[in-house]
Amino acid sequence: MSAARDSVAAQTFRALVESADRKFVRVRDAPLHGRLPCHYFHSVFKAYTRLWKFQQENRAKLVEAGMQRWEIGEIASRIGQLYYAQYARTSEARFLLEAYVFYEAILNRGYFQGSSKGLGKDLSLRYKELRFFARFLVVSLLLNRMEMVKVLVERFRTLVDDSKATFRETNFKEWKQVVQEILRFLKSDTTVVHTRPLRYCLKYDSHQASAPYVARFHAKRVLKLHDVVLTSYHRNEVRFTELTLDTFRMLQCLEWEPSGSFFQVHPIESSNNGVLHDQTEASGLIDINLAMDMTDPTLPPNPKKAILYRPNITQLISVLGTICEELPSDCIFLLYISAPGKVGRHCNSQLDISGVPRNSEYVKVAHQNCHPFNESNKRDSSDGVEDYVWLGPRGGGGGLNNLYPSDLIPFTRRPLFLIMDSDNSHAFKAGLLELVSDF
Repeated sequence: MSAARDSVAAQTFRALVESADRKFVRVRDAPLHGRLPCHYFHSVFKAYTRLWKFQQENRAKLVEAGMQRWEIGEIASRIGQLYYAQYARTSEARFLLEAYVFYEAILNRGYFQGSSKGLGKDLSLRYKELRFFARFLVVSLLLNRMEMVKVLVERFRTLVDDSKATFRETNFKEWKQVVQEILRFLKSDTTVVHTRPLRYCLKYDSHQASAPYVARFHAKRVLKLHDVVLTSYHRNEVRFTELTLDTFRMLQCLEWEPSGSFFQVHPIESSNNGVLHDQTEASGLIDINLAMDMTDPTLPPNPKKAILYRPNITQLISVLGTICEELPSDCIFLLYISAPGKVGRHCNSQLDISGVPRNSEYVKVAHQNCHPFNESNKRDSSDGVEDYVWLGPRGGGGGLNNLYPSDLIPFTRRPLFLIMDSDNSHAFKAGLLELVSDF
C-alpha cells in the first residue's frame, strides 16, 4: 500500500509539472510589450503555486520515488522567471524581489550542482545551471545588489571554465562571451563615480508628500510619470544579455531607492559549520511570499518601463502607439533613445554623477492638437547634418533605419518627455521643435 501511495504521489507530481510547463511556455513566448490577458498570468501562477505546495507537502514520498534536487531547482527557477516577467511588464519592485528570493535559494542550496550526486557529466543539467546564473545576474543588477553580483560573476566564470574542461566535445564559446560581457559591463559601470544613488532616494530627493506644495508653483496641472520607453542601438555597445549600459543607468534613475530599514530578509537557519540547513535531501522550503516582507509600502509605484533592445523603427513606433493609447489623461510618458546620428558611428554616452546623460538634448512636448504628417516634413539640413538618428546594423536597411523628428509627431498628442542621447541630438531637437511649432 505504501508503494502504491508513493506511486500516486509521483504520478500526481508529474502531471502537475506537465500542466504548469504548458502554461509557462504560453506566457514565456508572449511579447513583453502590449496587451496580454491577465488570466494567462493568473493561470500559470496558480499552477506553479499548486505544484510548489504539493512538492512541499509530499517531499519525502517524492524523494523516495526518485525525485532529484535539480527538479526542485527547475520549479523554483521557473517561478523566478515568471516573477521577473511580471516585473518587466509592470515595473513593480515586489515581483523583482520575489524572483531574487527564489534565485538566491537555488544558489544557496545548490539545486543545480549535480556533481555531488554523480550527475557531473549531465550536459543538460549544466546548461540549466548556466542559464540560472545569467538570469540571477540580471535580477541582482536591477536590484543593485552588487555584492551578490560579484559572487555570481566569480562562480559563473568558474562554472564556464569547468564546463569547457568537463565537456570537451561541446563548444562553450557563447557562454565564454557572456562572461566577457558581464565583466566588461561591470568595469564600464564602475568607472562612473556616484556621489549619490542613481535611483530616486528619499535621503537626497524631495518626498512624495511634498508634491502638493510643489504644485502651487505650477500654473498648469502637474503630470505624473506613468510610462517609460528605454532603447539604445550602437555598434559594440556595452551590454549584458539584452540590457545595455545606457538603458541600465536610465532604468536605475527611474526606480525608487529603498531606505534600508525594511529591506531585510529573514535569516536562514544554518548548522554549526556554517552550511545552510536543509531538512531533507530535496528540500523545497522557500517562502513563496517572502518578498512581501521586503517591500516598503510607503514608496509610490515605479513608472512602467519598456526596455527595447535594438528595435527597428516599426517595433519602436508600435510600442509608442500602444503606450499613447493606454496613457491616462493626467500622466506623461518618457522616451529615451541612445543612438548615433550617422550610419555606423559609435557614440559613447556617459552619465554624470546626478544620473543625467552628458551629451543629450531634452524636449518636453505638451499636449498638441497635431495633424497627420507626411513625408515632406522630413527634411535634410542645409548645413550637411542629417536630421535623424540611426537605429540599425552597420551598412544595412538604408533609410528604413532612420528615425526622423517627424516620426514622433503623432505621439505629441499626449504629454511627452523626450531624451535624445546622440551625437546628433541638437539637430534632432531643433527639427522636432520646428515641426511642432508649424502645427
